[in-house]
Amino acid sequence: MTKLRKTSKTKLNDESLNTGSGQTILQPDANENKAKTITDLRESGEVTAPPASEEDIRIRRAFVDKDWNEIKIADSWQIFKVMSEFVEGFEKLSKIGPCVSIFGSARTKSTHKYYQMAEEIAAKLVRHGYGVITGGGPGIMEAGNKGAHSEGGKSVGLNIQLPFEQFNNIYIDSDKLINFDYFFVRKVMFVKYAQGFIVMPGGFGTLDELFEAITLIQTRKIGAFPIVLVGRSFWEGLLKWVADVMLTMESNISPEDLDLVHIVDDATEAVKIIDDFYSKYLLSPNF
Repeated sequence: MTKLRKTSKTKLNDESLNTGSGQTILQPDANENKAKTITDLRESGEVTAPPASEEDIRIRRAFVDKDWNEIKIADSWQIFKVMSEFVEGFEKLSKIGPCVSIFGSARTKSTHKYYQMAEEIAAKLVRHGYGVITGGGPGIMEAGNKGAHSEGGKSVGLNIQLPFEQFNNIYIDSDKLINFDYFFVRKVMFVKYAQGFIVMPGGFGTLDELFEAITLIQTRKIGAFPIVLVGRSFWEGLLKWVADVMLTMESNISPEDLDLVHIVDDATEAVKIIDDFYSKYLLSPNF
């Protein structure tokens, strides 16, 4: 056992106690058996780890080392799953005819003005000869499918499997409901079979879909199909930031890129933009 260094006070007390004993009594090191790390504490039972959340487990799995065989098997099956989603989407949508994709929030209630406007826009689109494609869920997506269904038009739902919020609505044609695991496959379907995009107010998913369409048009991967933003009070702040910061301050886009979107407050005006654009075109899948 290692002999301790003591303070003068402790040493004097020890010496007075040991006087005449003929031997030196060594005091134990109070820190000798003390845990040095959190891991030591957990192993000793002094501290217990809180139960891991589902998100913790997902993150930890990403750091688990896998051998080449495990990686090869997992990736191979994932490739087949992605292929199967593309094949199902192409088969079901290849003959639906001209459609317009309607994007918007899953959280919008049926009493909200934007829900009712989306339903009106979808009904008008069907009366003008278009089908409607939505994300297949509740909120604005439900409104779009409901409006198309009410007029007897094609009502397509591209549903995505999510742990919350998303479930398919009842207004989708039974043969035109497709469920996806992968967002990127789903977005291909939105763009491939749509000849225009109506974008209602929404959250991050809506912005993702909007900027996907803008990027494909800007980079000329698809034609300059009309993108109509509905709800001036909702979208004006974003467009002002794009003009002031992305264009003027940073020069990250070109002035003509601002012309890729139209902003309206009225269902009739939204549909008119689609009609005016296609009055001179033959409609077909985009690629």
